[in-house]
Amino acid sequence: ELQGVYLDEHFVDIGAATAFSELVNQTEVQKHIPILAEAAATVGAWQIQNRATIGGNIANASPAGDSLPVLLALNAELVLAGKKGMRTIPYDQMHSGYRSTALGPGELIVRVRIPLPRPGTLQFFEKVGTREAQAISKLVMATSALLSEGIFQDIRVGVGSVAATPVRLSAAENYLKGKTPSQKTADEVAEIARSEVQPIDDVRSTAEYRSYVTGRVLRRMVLKCGGSP
Repeated sequence: ELQGVYLDEHFVDIGAATAFSELVNQTEVQKHIPILAEAAATVGAWQIQNRATIGGNIANASPAGDSLPVLLALNAELVLAGKKGMRTIPYDQMHSGYRSTALGPGELIVRVRIPLPRPGTLQFFEKVGTREAQAISKLVMATSALLSEGIFQDIRVGVGSVAATPVRLSAAENYLKGKTPSQKTADEVAEIARSEVQPIDDVRSTAEYRSYVTGRVLRRMVLKCGGSP
């Protein structure tokens, strides 16, 4: 009952015990939320993808979790179950601190519900690691953007490995709304993104590198919204 992907008129509904290998190949995920399929394909090796679950990635609460910025960018919500019954919370309220969550004693993540994106929504995912595969993220970012006549109407940017929790780049989002994905816009939002994150030095990378790459990756995503390769 905690596995599988289901589609209704409003949501892609994912059981918390659904393995990443299923998300990589699931038709509805590929069609409606392709950045989740992309993220799932970066989680460890095939053996890990066959056992690791989306609910486990959330509950583990590592700021480097590959699927977590995607859930922020896609405005996901979580269905939780405990002895007091069921409740639903926005995913962006799940992580209260480093390795800390909003789960109560004995409470479980039951389902992950992702609103169906509006027609024309653009989605981008990028993971930066020491190597192409089987690497913990130095930085991981996901973006969901809606443009109308070449102007950003709505955009959500989730990023991991740059703070104690996965975070939204709210200042960068607010800057982009109402602007065109031009070279100037991309350069300016990159600077905003760099100043918005608070990474640390650790064994995988330095704070300076993470901050710089945050700006560069978002810059590239903005240019892709404008049709650049």
